Amino acid sequence: MTSLFSPLKAGMIDLPNRIVMAPLTRARGGAKHVPSPVMTEYYAQRASAGLIITEATMIAADGCAFVEEGGLFNEACVAGWRAVTDEVHRRGGRIMVQLWHPGRAAHSALNGGRQPISSTDRAIQNDTIRIPGLGAQPYEIPRRLATEEIPGIVTLFGEAARRAKEAGFDGVQLHAAHGYLLDQFLRDSVNDRTDGYGGSMVNRAKLLLEVVDVVSREIGAGRVSVRISPLVDYNDIADSNPAGLVAYLATEFERRGLSFLELRHHAHELPAEAELVGIVRQHFHGVLMLNGGFDQARGEEAIRSGRADAIVYGKAFIGNPDLVKRFAVGAPLNAMDAMTLYGPDRRGYTDYPVLPS
Repeated sequence: MTSLFSPLKAGMIDLPNRIVMAPLTRARGGAKHVPSPVMTEYYAQRASAGLIITEATMIAADGCAFVEEGGLFNEACVAGWRAVTDEVHRRGGRIMVQLWHPGRAAHSALNGGRQPISSTDRAIQNDTIRIPGLGAQPYEIPRRLATEEIPGIVTLFGEAARRAKEAGFDGVQLHAAHGYLLDQFLRDSVNDRTDGYGGSMVNRAKLLLEVVDVVSREIGAGRVSVRISPLVDYNDIADSNPAGLVAYLATEFERRGLSFLELRHHAHELPAEAELVGIVRQHFHGVLMLNGGFDQARGEEAIRSGRADAIVYGKAFIGNPDLVKRFAVGAPLNAMDAMTLYGPDRRGYTDYPVLPS
């Protein structure tokens, strides 16, 4: 019987188990966004995961929305990540990088005074962004990208994918969720454009699919994944027809032969979320990974029932570098320390206890 511990082939990537580490922003990349030795240790500690997906990683030096998140926009970043991938591979792990542009979720104070960009010129409402030295600040009005600028965004993703290959990653995941730039084009509560990248569902998905295509040309579609979150309202975003959007995207991803699709749920047990899983299964016959509120038992049930091919765990991997072993032997889990989620040192990052060998 298939379980969390069964091997899985996701496109060109062979996973030893179906317990996947979620992309988790931890802000330990330093001011230049270059992965540090402590980041190498952190990821290597978790190499027993079937697959590690890195934190959201900047494709552009002016695409910062947190503090000290990792980047992949120059050769220094490549060298930093190469140390990470080499050590993860030495320990028998698989690791893919999540490529990302925050769009209007960025802030000029984090990006040398540059105004954020987006599909729109409307700011994120009813939320704030924390800026070092300034505290919580309202989100800024973004600059609406001109139509002729959009190919440049596609190129940035392609160049980052090339660097990902140089850095030794097993694949690339595109972050098209949580109200960041690709999602700002996808969902109609934010995308109010009237050009070829706005209006219809086909037009709104055009940027994401162009990025999928350029990244696939760089590293092969069997090493490309996409993360979507059609019902997650983080960063002030929604869509009027999430079921239709998912059906269209799943059909296009199937046609392109992606390695896998990650569906990031608001809460996986909600009926509306379950409906999206059924829609994906109808239109996409590749590997489906689910993420959103799963514990071990509910993850096992999702695998056994065929709803999911793998389960993506976030908080559990923060506090438990040896999560796979703990699941295997039924050991209790360490609690995550929310106060040490973000930088600057190893406390709450690489110092969680592990089970004896």
